[in-house]
Amino acid sequence: MIKKITLISLGLILMIGLTLLLKRFLTHQPDYPLKPVNFWQVKVNDHFWAPRMKTNREVTIPYLFRMNEATGRVDNFRIAAGLKKGRHTGKRYNDSDVYKAIEAACYSLKTHPDPHLEKQVDELITLIGLAQEPDGYLFTTRTINPAQPAPGSGPERWSNLRVSHELYNLGHLFEAAYAHYLATGKKNLLKIALKSADLLVKTFGPGQRRGFPGHQEIEIGLVKLYRLTGEKKYLYLARFFLDERGHYYGGQVYPESSPFHIYNSDEYLQNHQPVLEQKEAVGHAVRATYMYCGLLDVGVLGGWPEYARTSARLWQDVVRSKLYLTGGLGVASDYEALGKPYELPNEKAYAETCAAVGNTFWNQRLWQLAGQAQYIDVLERIIYNGLLSGVGLSGDKFFYPNPLASSGNYQRSSWFPVACCPANIARFLATFPQYIYGHTDKAVYLNLFVTSSTTLPLNQTPVRISQETDYPWAGKIKVTLNPVHPVHFGLYLRIPGWARGKPVPSDLYHYLQPLSQPVIVRLNQKKLPLKIEKGYLHLKRKWSPGDTIELILPLEPRRVIAHPNVKADRGRVAIEYGPLVYCAEGVDHGGKVTNLLLPDNSPLQAKFQADLLGGVVVISGKALVIETKNQKPKTRELHLIPYCYWANRGANEMAVWLKRRPEKPS
Repeated sequence: MIKKITLISLGLILMIGLTLLLKRFLTHQPDYPLKPVNFWQVKVNDHFWAPRMKTNREVTIPYLFRMNEATGRVDNFRIAAGLKKGRHTGKRYNDSDVYKAIEAACYSLKTHPDPHLEKQVDELITLIGLAQEPDGYLFTTRTINPAQPAPGSGPERWSNLRVSHELYNLGHLFEAAYAHYLATGKKNLLKIALKSADLLVKTFGPGQRRGFPGHQEIEIGLVKLYRLTGEKKYLYLARFFLDERGHYYGGQVYPESSPFHIYNSDEYLQNHQPVLEQKEAVGHAVRATYMYCGLLDVGVLGGWPEYARTSARLWQDVVRSKLYLTGGLGVASDYEALGKPYELPNEKAYAETCAAVGNTFWNQRLWQLAGQAQYIDVLERIIYNGLLSGVGLSGDKFFYPNPLASSGNYQRSSWFPVACCPANIARFLATFPQYIYGHTDKAVYLNLFVTSSTTLPLNQTPVRISQETDYPWAGKIKVTLNPVHPVHFGLYLRIPGWARGKPVPSDLYHYLQPLSQPVIVRLNQKKLPLKIEKGYLHLKRKWSPGDTIELILPLEPRRVIAHPNVKADRGRVAIEYGPLVYCAEGVDHGGKVTNLLLPDNSPLQAKFQADLLGGVVVISGKALVIETKNQKPKTRELHLIPYCYWANRGANEMAVWLKRRPEKPS
């Protein structure tokens, strides 16, 4: 009898144990194995990024709110809500500019509470709620005048998804709702977003309406709602929209005389093949990067690795033949789209600011999945060059395209009819600190070199980590670790690709000469051997309060050469200094730089100039000037500035790639 009771008890214990294990398995939510340290948990106080973030907070974000009012974008919600009479103003996707401004503002509120800004956000949310139709539909141009919505919207709901941006707008609404809830804990915008998302779930999917978004973004937004709610219906819908590509046309056909005829191209919309079969990155660059982010999110969070593998495969194609030296993507001749392999024109580069932001998001996600520094190498190149160039030092002047050469007629604008870029760069700068550190429960990754500090729980022990550096102007980085008591954990210290002789993780670009000095790492003043794996020096030990690591990166002017298949850069050279790409501006060279020639044997010097552009390292040397084709070149002084600072002194000529030798006389 006792044995029988014992067996029954053991059986019950096993059943309970299996049930709990199964429940844990079923409720486990897959996610990226590596996490960024939240931006609000990192304090940045350096001389490079902190002023930019301050200007973003104090100038750019308030400017977005003013311009959305001045251009009728907010009035569209008032009219749709019945609070004001009038017609819809602007493009069919103007709603998204309001949503992105809210997102940027909320992330700013998370780190710097501001009652006035929070009140502005609350007022906008009230308007958005009033403009939403009873079933959750939210698209002001159709609500204002269903019979005559803005061009491209389609005659009925969802009838022209290739062009309408109905789903694109909602994706940005969902991202704004995520940011608002994260920053304030309020649910008013989240309720609006969930009402719209539930309408999508009822409308689209297997056995329901078919369609794919002409501009990707809804996938990212739906995944963020899934993160907040745990409702898998949002994750499945994001996957559905990805899977519809390559199987469905879904829209009107336009004559070549129409401004919308480009939407007839499936390749432009990444609809030319099913997503899992795509091997080459093609089409509109912003759409592409957003889709590649969506593939990663859906693949990782849904446990469908084939989606993540597809995204990584497409990244290889980009870094092999389609990435500008500045990290930019897209050429103007192909409607803001990725060009053919090695098609990287300089003056006709589009390299849209939004594409740089999307490319940053993409590389961060790839790093979170794989833990390989090559993704941070590309991310660093983007943010220090082709992304940061998108906003002027004043915080209220912007680039849409970011070309690598200018004949003098291009400058930043105060606004655009299509105003996606200003808010996109604002939301990046508001969250910039999240790119500095990453972690697991037992390891910390130091990815970017910024004077900053954070505290992390590593092996269940709070550890304060701080950096001191003048990077990117100087190459010395001091890292101090202060656990509350000695504790074992791993520290992954990124050794940048540029310091290892690789501008990018491919043969698309290469340095003409190696660095003259080695990379040095010291632990508590003792020099360490450089054993680099996946781009990191891995230090695993028991750390004590006050332990220090010194990383010395040799910063010096470097000549960069492009792959010979890049026709635009044949016979030309570009100059880098650490992560920064440099350019020549006309204002420093008598107005003209397109005739400059920089011989390979001309020495270059780097010097910090405190009175220029808020303080920058300038690279100087001797160049040659070619006045006429067959005339002997003349010597003149060369002054190069970081590319991300160009056009802050007015419109003038600019060139990243300079000729290396005179043309042979004809």
